[in-house]
Amino acid sequence: MKKYLSIIAIALLLLVINACQKGEINSLNTPVVTGITTDPSKSDLFNLVTGAESGMRNSLSAYLDGTGIIGREIYRFSGAEPRYTTDLLGGGTKVLDNNTFYITNPWSARYQVARQCFILLDAIGNTRTEVASDVQKKAFTGFAKTLIGYQLLLNLNMTNTNGVRIPVANGATLGPVITNTAQVLDSILKFLNDGKADLTGSEVIFPLSDGFLGFKTAAGLLKFNRAIAARVYTYRQQWANALSALNESFFDLNGSLNNGIYHYFSTNGGDLANTMYLPPNGNGEIRVSHPSFATNIKPGDDRINKTALRNDPASQGGLTGNRDVIVWSSLNAPISIIRNEELILIYAEAKIQTNAIPDALVALNRIRTAHNLAPYIGPPDQDALINELLYNRRYSLFMEGHRWVDLRRYNRLNTLPKDRVDDDVWTQYPLPQSESNQ
Repeated sequence: MKKYLSIIAIALLLLVINACQKGEINSLNTPVVTGITTDPSKSDLFNLVTGAESGMRNSLSAYLDGTGIIGREIYRFSGAEPRYTTDLLGGGTKVLDNNTFYITNPWSARYQVARQCFILLDAIGNTRTEVASDVQKKAFTGFAKTLIGYQLLLNLNMTNTNGVRIPVANGATLGPVITNTAQVLDSILKFLNDGKADLTGSEVIFPLSDGFLGFKTAAGLLKFNRAIAARVYTYRQQWANALSALNESFFDLNGSLNNGIYHYFSTNGGDLANTMYLPPNGNGEIRVSHPSFATNIKPGDDRINKTALRNDPASQGGLTGNRDVIVWSSLNAPISIIRNEELILIYAEAKIQTNAIPDALVALNRIRTAHNLAPYIGPPDQDALINELLYNRRYSLFMEGHRWVDLRRYNRLNTLPKDRVDDDVWTQYPLPQSESNQ
């Protein structure tokens, strides 16, 4: 346990040395934690919330790049880091390394957020009523449990059947690595459902960034919680539960596709910039869409505009791309956590899977017409509509961390292209070496 926490603490120190004012605790083995949890002030509680929200952004680019590369959404060319085009694509004899940045950094960052949330739960347990009333305390705990579930889901997305550890309270014995994905998803749902129970009837007094704009109240956070739950129920193939969660979320079939919750970035001193943004037509550090992004898109589909033609193609390691990724417009641009467009697609998927074809077509056509495509006229059967669903998830949720997971869910990873003779398509990341050594 001490070794596990030390690894996390070292990783965190490298990530947030300039972000202490965001409330992230640099080391989880120091007297600072005890001081905060024993008799916390309101500002202590606020800092813990702010730190947890801030920490969700740490190593997010490693997560999105890694899943995007393996899922053949992008190429990432870098003069300083060849492993984007070797390890992650299985180039030559290369395999995924269990002790390098693309797994260890995002993995540790996600557990760090979970640990900070458990510190918040401990602190709330010792909070005087003069600092926060009972209904106000419930908002803190509901938010913390929601984030724990969400962060665990991202780690499971990476390692899949290689397993994860279920986060545990401070001082508790670290549990075993669980390789049964259904069991892990059920544990995630328990965090989310417990968070839902706490948020219900609560009162939010803590600050959140504008990434939560429109969702900063208890009712808003409850909708956020249920949106994440709908995603998990979909992975769990519990379609009725997914639809029920959608009904309690901010799902709106006719609403803005971009309404949702985001990671908020800024270039202000001590804050984090959005490193997923790279200037178009750059050299050295380049992120281009996989060539199949443009060749597979339907004529007229405006989602092609998530990329832009370069003045000159970019190449590295025998790979070439000619369209820059422009999902994010600046270092200050937000990154989506979950949007209404995904919720509409979850609704469509659940309706297809329950053979409610007319409802599914309404949802799919909502997405198609929003992106300059005519309504669907293909076969109205499940197989054809799953193809249509996956097409729309590919382009609507481009570089939001879904395609690789989606194709794995539907046993279609073998449809991903291998661009060089000796490339591979990985099904999952290895368990980090730090976990294997426990």
